Amino acid sequence: MVVLALIALAVAAAAPLIAAALPKLSGGHVQVPEWVSATVALPALGVAALAASRTTPVTGFALGATLVLCVLASATAGAPVVLATFKVARRQPDGSPAPNAGPLRGGRVIGVLERIAVAVSILAGWPEGIAIVLAVKGLARYPELREPHASEQFIIGTFASVLWAIAVCGTGKALIT
Repeated sequence: MVVLALIALAVAAAAPLIAAALPKLSGGHVQVPEWVSATVALPALGVAALAASRTTPVTGFALGATLVLCVLASATAGAPVVLATFKVARRQPDGSPAPNAGPLRGGRVIGVLERIAVAVSILAGWPEGIAIVLAVKGLARYPELREPHASEQFIIGTFASVLWAIAVCGTGKALIT
């Protein structure tokens, strides 16, 4: 079961990387929609969680692989999950036009760094680190949050990003303990 959990975590981590590399490798002939990575990563994380719940605590190489894969899966697969969450949140039931991509720029890089910091905090057994990451992010983005739709984009993106990192690291913690 440990091997299955590690393979599933690796699939969750690799899905966005493969989806991003396919257009470059195929010369632009193969385009992968953003939601495909999230559709692969979510069930892979579920499989990893189920397998992790049926194992004994890992040691040695498996422990190191678990830690590395958790941080990688948090960092890489979080972006497609956040983008899918944005797509769901932007649906307009009244037929009004959807807002543009949003006023906040640099969110992808900030999101990756945020998920890495959250994952490392959880795996290190220091949950207070999550509060520090969110406080720093909030203070850094504060001047931009007055623009239309900025606070909504900030809250939705942050919650989706952090929840993904927590879910991945919860699976990792199930393998470790």
